[in-house]
Amino acid sequence: MSTIQTIVDLIYLLAAALFVMGLHLMNSPATARKGSQFSVVGMVLAICATLAYLIDAGGVTTTGWVVLSVGFAIGTLVGLRSADKVKMTDIPQLVSIFNAVGGGAAALVALTDFVHDKNLHVAAIGPTPAVATALDVLIGAVTFTGSIIAAGKLQGLISGSPIIIPGSKIINTILTVVGVGSAAFLFTGAVNTNVLILLLVAALLFGITLVLPIGGADMPVVISLLNAFTGTAVAMAGFVIDSSALIIAGALVGASGTILTKLMADAMNRSIPNIMIGGFGQGDTAAVAAGAVSGNIKQLSADDAAIQLSYAQKVIFVPGYGLAAAQAQRELKDLSQLLEDRGVEVLFAIHPVAGRMPGHMNVLLAEVDVPYTQLYEMEAANLEFPTADVALVIGANDVINPAARRPGNAISGMPILDVDKAKNVIVIKRSMGQGYAGIDNELYLDEKTSMFFADGKKGLASISAAVRELVTD
Repeated sequence: MSTIQTIVDLIYLLAAALFVMGLHLMNSPATARKGSQFSVVGMVLAICATLAYLIDAGGVTTTGWVVLSVGFAIGTLVGLRSADKVKMTDIPQLVSIFNAVGGGAAALVALTDFVHDKNLHVAAIGPTPAVATALDVLIGAVTFTGSIIAAGKLQGLISGSPIIIPGSKIINTILTVVGVGSAAFLFTGAVNTNVLILLLVAALLFGITLVLPIGGADMPVVISLLNAFTGTAVAMAGFVIDSSALIIAGALVGASGTILTKLMADAMNRSIPNIMIGGFGQGDTAAVAAGAVSGNIKQLSADDAAIQLSYAQKVIFVPGYGLAAAQAQRELKDLSQLLEDRGVEVLFAIHPVAGRMPGHMNVLLAEVDVPYTQLYEMEAANLEFPTADVALVIGANDVINPAARRPGNAISGMPILDVDKAKNVIVIKRSMGQGYAGIDNELYLDEKTSMFFADGKKGLASISAAVRELVTD
């Protein structure tokens, strides 16, 4: 082994250690930024080490260097622009696109290596690399198309409602048989391009049929699952080309993505096997309509809301996707400070999937310096609601719908924030529109609930202004 190769391996090991440290630091919002920085440094080191290895090994043609340089430049520019311009509410779509790129790239690595071996007239590539190649193509291709569909649903380019393809069970069965059969054939080490192409096509189609039947409300869990797939595909690519950096990085992403998927599935009271077979989000009661909720809607003004909040002893804020979409975290923080100055106890109730991704609300509120001690996770928050004078909901919907406690609807069994147990409830929302689950929210018609129809940012600003007037008076 050359000196350069030894140095490269040591740098890969250092990069892997930085990835592990970065992932550990991301366990807490207080250290998440530092964790991200550690991971960035690790990735930069891994890229530099790879370039050093290519230069030392030789064999890269002028055309190859041009392709590498152009790809590096394009990837860097797209990545920087995406990170700079993307809105917090669009992060799930961006993550989904990254999943697609990662899974697709990993599959291409396996395909390229397979074709290279075939061109060398190798009769068999051996069981071990053959297994890695087949799994890489299978998982990477499923991730590629599945992630594109998921991004399209979140962006509104594809309907967020479950899309059932006629004969989907038969189609999925055929695709599964073809995919598993092709992979099993390749496991023997046989070099057959036609079988590999058949596996690729079946996996690409299965990625589509896997995600289309899933509703928009469940898409965050699907993205997490596809993220785990991406990591696994990258790890398989590492086995294919014998890269320890890819194996370690991919294993970390795969393991963390799997754990996150399990935690999110538990938070939504869903079954991971149902996700895998494409029936996720429909359940046994999918055909049972929730029905329209009837009753009277009570509206209130900003002044009325200000009076309720200002003279309360305890107020619990419940931020949802509407807050993130309106970018109203600063206004929420301002209102919180005004109430605290009046001696009101203020808490923030955070549902595990508030917004569109775990930690979404935590990050938004951390941006405006809301103390971590005021952020209550669902279990702790639910103990506080019965003693709260007012629960102020900003743009949350399905995660506070009491219908989840009853069977026969799209969110049955989903753990929710017990907002309806507060003494009074104020909901800031632009309209009576339904959430991702597509059912009416029973909380809006509760006798203790008052609706304040407004954009999250404007609504909070007007209530804050009314609170200041009360202070002045």
